[in-house]
Amino acid sequence: MLDDLKEEGIVNKVGGRFKLSTLIQKRMVALNTGAKPQIDLRNMDKSDKLAIVLQEILQDKIFLDASGNMHENHHHNPNLFANLPGAYPGAPNQAPMPMPAHRSEDD
Repeated sequence: MLDDLKEEGIVNKVGGRFKLSTLIQKRMVALNTGAKPQIDLRNMDKSDKLAIVLQEILQDKIFLDASGNMHENHHHNPNLFANLPGAYPGAPNQAPMPMPAHRSEDD
């Protein structure tokens, strides 16, 4: 299990070591507060939450969006965030969306 963390594949899948550790931390908190695992647990130790999280990542069941928020992927769609800047390594940078003009109460 810990050998999975040393593999570059899982690091690259998430977009880097920082994102991997962020995703693991956020998912561990979610599981510890009652979230249901998104993988089949029949052949796993149900108490080994780190192994569950790693399998969820490897099976594309959880991911971080471009803002660093964790999401569960109930219906695998690899293109869901493909057009967001920074959504995946090597993504072309896109211009940010313009912010609406601030209006004061006097307008």
